[in-house]
Amino acid sequence: MTSGRPGVTSGDRAIWLWPWLSVIALGLVNLFVNATSNIIDDSRGGGTPDIGGAFTLEATSYVLWVALAPLIGLGIRRVPPRNGAWVRFALFHAGMTILISLIHVGGMALLRTMVFSLLGRRYGFFDDGVLMPLLYEWRKDVISYAIIAAVFWAFERFGGTSQPASSDPSRIAIRDGSTAVFLPPAAIFLVESAGNYVQFQTADRVHLVRGTLAAWEAHLSEHGFVRVHRSRLVNRAHIAALKPRASGDLDITLDDGRVIMGSRRYREGLITSP
Repeated sequence: MTSGRPGVTSGDRAIWLWPWLSVIALGLVNLFVNATSNIIDDSRGGGTPDIGGAFTLEATSYVLWVALAPLIGLGIRRVPPRNGAWVRFALFHAGMTILISLIHVGGMALLRTMVFSLLGRRYGFFDDGVLMPLLYEWRKDVISYAIIAAVFWAFERFGGTSQPASSDPSRIAIRDGSTAVFLPPAAIFLVESAGNYVQFQTADRVHLVRGTLAAWEAHLSEHGFVRVHRSRLVNRAHIAALKPRASGDLDITLDDGRVIMGSRRYREGLITSP
């Protein structure tokens, strides 16, 4: 039975690092724009601008979003948008927005209370009740969640390792060492994560390609490959049988006789994908 060992590869780290840095940069811009807008509005209204207060309010929200961004990235990686699984996608991320918003609002209120207390000022986020402030913030947090999730998804979807160009779009172009190899999709049985590399397994050999499984999944899904484990993709055309386990996992028999394990986490996508 083939076993897959999920690993944190250099490519995986890049797929996490660059979207997180992008969120940090975008958040700084948003922080500056919102804080200065509030300062300008106060000035136009004839009041004395509270520069420190304006930046404190925005900075506390910013810190929470930066801290929560990897969790949002993990969510979109675990449940990405896929054909045939839109209900699960919508329900999962709707629930995630509620969880993230509760953490964001609670942490933000706590940080603001602490900072303003140190400045000798009082801050009461929930002075007018709890439900309405939470609902008000959740509406805005849904948008922030969607933007951060889109950033992580875009980096994972389009930020993979460059592939050699193929004049035949029906073939998969991979780079095995210094050699460019062009494989018809039907020749590939499964693709597995292997440390800093991805293994393309055919009937007679294994091609070792530097890259991440997540990036290749985005490219291979259009050729009939489906994720069955966090470290494994399988060509649906080579699946001969599926045998459920009591745990919810699956034994997947390929048409060459080998049996691999499929995780219950990806069972729905395997059964419903075309």
